[in-house]
Amino acid sequence: MANGKSYFFVGVGGSGMMPLAMILAGRGATVAGSDRTLDAARLPAKFDDLKAKGVALFPQDGSGITSADQIVVASAAVEATVADIVAAERVGAERMSRAELLSSLFNASVQPIGVAGTSGKSTVTGMIGWILHALERDPTVMNGAVMKNFARPDAPFASALVGGGDAFVSEVDESDGSIALYRPKIAVLNNISLDHKSLEELRDLFGTFAAKAVTTVVNIGDAESAALAMTMPRDRIVTFAVDDDADLRADRLVPEPFAIAFDLVVDGVRHPVRLSVPGRHNVSNALAALGAVKAAGVPLDDAIRAIEGFSGLKRRFELVGERSGVSVIDDFGHNPDKIAATLDTLHAFPGRLLILFQPHGYGPLKVMRRELVEMFAAKLGPDDVLVLPDPVYQGGTVSRDVTSADIIAEIAVTGRTARHIPERAAAAAHIAAQARAGDRIVVMGARDDTLSLLAADMLAQVGAVANG
Repeated sequence: MANGKSYFFVGVGGSGMMPLAMILAGRGATVAGSDRTLDAARLPAKFDDLKAKGVALFPQDGSGITSADQIVVASAAVEATVADIVAAERVGAERMSRAELLSSLFNASVQPIGVAGTSGKSTVTGMIGWILHALERDPTVMNGAVMKNFARPDAPFASALVGGGDAFVSEVDESDGSIALYRPKIAVLNNISLDHKSLEELRDLFGTFAAKAVTTVVNIGDAESAALAMTMPRDRIVTFAVDDDADLRADRLVPEPFAIAFDLVVDGVRHPVRLSVPGRHNVSNALAALGAVKAAGVPLDDAIRAIEGFSGLKRRFELVGERSGVSVIDDFGHNPDKIAATLDTLHAFPGRLLILFQPHGYGPLKVMRRELVEMFAAKLGPDDVLVLPDPVYQGGTVSRDVTSADIIAEIAVTGRTARHIPERAAAAAHIAAQARAGDRIVVMGARDDTLSLLAADMLAQVGAVANG
């Protein structure tokens, strides 16, 4: 459906927009776009990569939208006053949301595989995509994160894969309700917990999504997902769980600092597995991926062999480097479950944690306030240090009912070491100055690609302090 059409992406550098633009360009469409980050001359490597793929780039001033034949794609967060949207209205260009466009491509595929859940979507999508690619199924993959297996020096932002096979693998987003647009043949339900919406809304959204699939692969180790599974016909679900009875079960976990081994038990038969990514949560992610490809007709032994070669995603427990005995880790953790999983993985090994967590918006901070405070109070070690700068703010109108200072005040009352430093660079410098041999610095947050640059800068600061 892409051939011969012309698309203009407003915010083309976004984590959900860039891979979609890549897929359309790879399928022969004419693709252009604009981005505030481009206008600010930030992250030039990302936009160089888009240009190398044939995507024309324009300032976000309306100059790139000149014809009614263009289809203008924007996320729901883009306001009507943005110059590109004004230009689209003026020339009469068709408008589509990112989710409308992605779901139309997804639903038109022969074998749409949709990955849903509050946490782990990108990793499971990457795992499924890698297995299918490694076994020469030639999938198309739409991911919200860079997949290390596909990244190369000349293609550093490999968050999409354009294939000619039947499978279209995509993570699907519940945060704006657009999950309702997708019609998967194979659905993965990883977990259900608070992030952007209430649990009541999430139960409805995920339940409707799962009910559309021929096969739903569901994590019954997660209480909310297990409850949803109980409402579905048994012959339409494949269950998985860590240390619990399920169709695909993992036990005998052997963690390593940046890997983990386990036994996969299927139909009473044990299969040894070793992942090149760490943590119990990644064992659960691997079960989800193995269940999905098994439902897609991949022999289990082949899938196990392939998944062991999965090298992970950028910003998912990514070791940036080590200097003077201090490790710096860049992580996407931004809701209570994701952050807790990372902290649990790190606490399996000795060393103090110095955590910089940048909340991904004032709205999510308000929704997750109680759960974030409770999680940090439970998961921070007695010697750990937590620093919160102010949340991500990318313009527009926003209510600031709950701030980073509010969260820190409530955590500090529990006796944990927590501090609010409003400006991010100052927060980073504060942590780097405290680091000593054996510490692990963790940079956490979402919706801000510059966090990876911050993590690299903190590594350099650690080296400078040690050498000073």
